[in-house]
Amino acid sequence: MKDTYIFPAILDKGEDGISVEFPDLPGCLPCADSIENAVKNAKEAMQLHIYGMESDNEVIPEPTPFERIGIERNQTLMLVEVFMPPFREKMQNKYIKKTVSLPAWLCSQAEHNGINISVFLKEALENELNMNNNIK
Repeated sequence: MKDTYIFPAILDKGEDGISVEFPDLPGCLPCADSIENAVKNAKEAMQLHIYGMESDNEVIPEPTPFERIGIERNQTLMLVEVFMPPFREKMQNKYIKKTVSLPAWLCSQAEHNGINISVFLKEALENELNMNNNIK
């Protein structure tokens, strides 16, 4: 099991949006309405697909070299890279306890306003790391 995987993906621009195909990962077929969302969805779909293969003890194939992948006029070839350790931990829904230091007055004000500090810190980290749209 590797930590980082890089696979080629084919973006296919159609009238109804953009579909993504991973030649080496059959069944991993995300789609989107824009290039930006297609790239984001491709990464998320690839993480989930590889995680499923790992969980089922399937062999993860070697990526096909770029020069061996044929594309058509309305298609674009790109590489998608995923780093699996944080995704695996997220999928296992494991939590760890961290000790943080906050000013007493800030902690009191948060509690007075009904703010759960653990939830707030988790959401702030997800936003800071641009992970707020991933599986929660």
